[in-house]
Formats: sequence, C-alpha cells, structure tokens
Amino acid sequence: MQCKNCNISLINESHYCNFCGAKVISNRLTLKNLFQDFSESYLNYDNTFLRTFISLFTKPEDVIGSYIDGVRKKYANVVSYFALAITLSGLYIVILNKFFPEAMDFSTIVSPGQEEFQRKNLSYVQEYQSIFMMLYVPVYAIMCRLSFIGLNKYNYTELLVVFMYIQAHLSIVSAILGIFLSVFGITQGEMSLFLIPPMIIFTAFCLKRLYNLNFQTIILRTIIFLVILGIVFIILSIMMAIVMYLNGDLQSIIEAQKK
Repeated sequence: MQCKNCNISLINESHYCNFCGAKVISNRLTLKNLFQDFSESYLNYDNTFLRTFISLFTKPEDVIGSYIDGVRKKYANVVSYFALAITLSGLYIVILNKFFPEAMDFSTIVSPGQEEFQRKNLSYVQEYQSIFMMLYVPVYAIMCRLSFIGLNKYNYTELLVVFMYIQAHLSIVSAILGIFLSVFGITQGEMSLFLIPPMIIFTAFCLKRLYNLNFQTIILRTIIFLVILGIVFIILSIMMAIVMYLNGDLQSIIEAQKK
C-alpha cells in the first residue's frame, strides 16, 4: 500500500503515513464519512482550530510563540487560520447582504451628507475585503516595530506572524458577533463603535504576553502604537481627500452638507 499524498510505501495496517503524517483513507467517500471528517476537523474540542481559537483568548503567547519557535502541530497553522478568517469574513458579508441588508447601515456614525460616500466606500471595501485584510498585517507589523523600539525580541517577519494571528482572530470573532447582533437589529456601524475598544485591548493583551511586559509598559507602548496609528490615519485621509477632489466626490459631499 502507498500513501496517496506522498507515494511512500506503507504497511497494510497503517492508519497514518509515517513520512508526511497524512491519514490513510481506504473507504469510499460518502455523506456519512464526509460529515465525520468535518466534525473531527472543526467540531471536536481536541481539534487544532478550536484549540487555537480558545487559546488565543487565554494564552496567545503559547499559540503565537509556539509557531514562531517551530511548533507546527499543536495549534492551527497561521496561514490556514488566516485563510479561514478570510473565508468566514466573505461568508459573513454575503449573509448580511442577503438576509440582513438593513444591518449594513453606517449612517449613525457618519456626518450628514456623507451617506452616499460611505455607501460607495463600503461597497469598495467589501469587494476587495481579502486584499485589505492582507494589507493590514504588514502595516500593523511596521507600526508595532516602531512602537516597541528597543525591544528586539521579534524581527519583522515574526511580527507578520503575530499580526496574522491577531487579525485573523479578530476577523473570526467579528464575523460571528456581526451575524448574531444583526438578528437583533444592531447595525454594523453601531457594532464597529462597540468593537474598537475590545480590539485594542485584545491586541495589547497579546503583545503584553508575547513580550512579557508589565502593565505600565504595555500601556505606554499601546499609547505610542495609537499615536502612530493616528498619524497613519491622517496620512491616509489626506490621500483619500486628494483622490476625492480629483474625481469630484469631495465637492459632492461639501454640497450635500450645505443642503
């Protein structure tokens, strides 16, 4: 018998390949074993996804630090976890647009006259959501590198892993909460205001545990991080204003606000 994944010879009694670790599948695919495989992968408490999801709340230094140190089997691979987050985020947008379109209302958090601009901006973000998620990670890693200057525990590549885990985890939690809260008529605009503080706290918690910092130090580093984030936001806002001026959207917003 040969492994169907790497073609290494196996003894007939083998349940797993001793070379690549793949499970030996001898039964024909049916709905029963398809559901069983799904249950073992995602619904069983001992599976790596649930273990990773729960442990990121309680001991993120074990999940992220273990991966950086070379442990690859205990928790979900960072790329797989991030890919799952992108998939769930896309499914979340589809569900909201299909079943809870009223939840996509951001009028409560924008100035009068900017509703149309916000609608266009939301549509653009939804269309390229996966790209934006991937772009956030290197930007956050650079900001963290600047905020934690003098603490050289992690290099830039390792910080990419850190923020891939953090961004993926926040996206998964946001998707679950977003669907749940939409059932009760809470809009995404209202939810975004509610989630910003917990997101900041969770990120600070992860970095505190990873860098093994005391409370005062992580507060200081978080403030530096937020200052850098504010500067980045101002730069992006200026760039967006220039683009809006060139395509005429800025003038439309000004006229709408005057009315």
